[in-house]
Amino acid sequence: MRTHHASARVVLLIGLILPAGTVSGQSPGPSKPATMTIGRLHYDGGGDWYAHPSSLPNLLRAIREHTGLRVADREVVVTLADEQLWTVPYLHMTGHGNVRFSDQDLVTLRRWLQLGGFLHASDCYGMDESFRREMKRLFPDRELVEVPLDHPIYHVVHAFPKGVPKIHEHDAKPSQGFGIFLDGRLAVFYDYESDLGDGWEDIEVHHDPPEKHEAALRMGVNLFAYAVGYGAAR
Repeated sequence: MRTHHASARVVLLIGLILPAGTVSGQSPGPSKPATMTIGRLHYDGGGDWYAHPSSLPNLLRAIREHTGLRVADREVVVTLADEQLWTVPYLHMTGHGNVRFSDQDLVTLRRWLQLGGFLHASDCYGMDESFRREMKRLFPDRELVEVPLDHPIYHVVHAFPKGVPKIHEHDAKPSQGFGIFLDGRLAVFYDYESDLGDGWEDIEVHHDPPEKHEAALRMGVNLFAYAVGYGAAR
């Protein structure tokens, strides 16, 4: 699975890893180390896609510290109509309300995922019903299934033998990690009854215990590492 997981990202990430001019046949200029970042998905429907403003900068810092990957200091905000969508390997979406994709959004997102993109959705309490509806529109023939505990997202960098950590209580249900697989590759991950995004925020925002804040960040590091093929050859 890991070999397939790494190769599936070649098309999407080619612009991140090849020097300018390589694809077109021009002589490349001086090579610069690739810098990746996370795309915060600005979706329609009325939900607060902008929730947790400190979360992604904190996660990006943790990714640098825990993996040595070259990542930016901040995320970029993208819609599914933006060209910049095709420069990010990892999309994050969150919020408390409604999510709605247009028909063209669905075409674009489906293609982006099929070419190796990774979508992480974190239910911030209130997004669950509309997110599940839109995933069914996105892939009518596929279900959100619980990701098995032996999957690499639970051990690629940090070990989570019990699965996605429980950060906030919400309805006091167990935290679960659901996914959609494309040709054996996890392309969509949905943390439910966990709220990783809240856990990534500055501690003083929600007053999470330090151990929960750290657990949330470590799980986020695993998700990004998996998305970009980190450790795929191990």
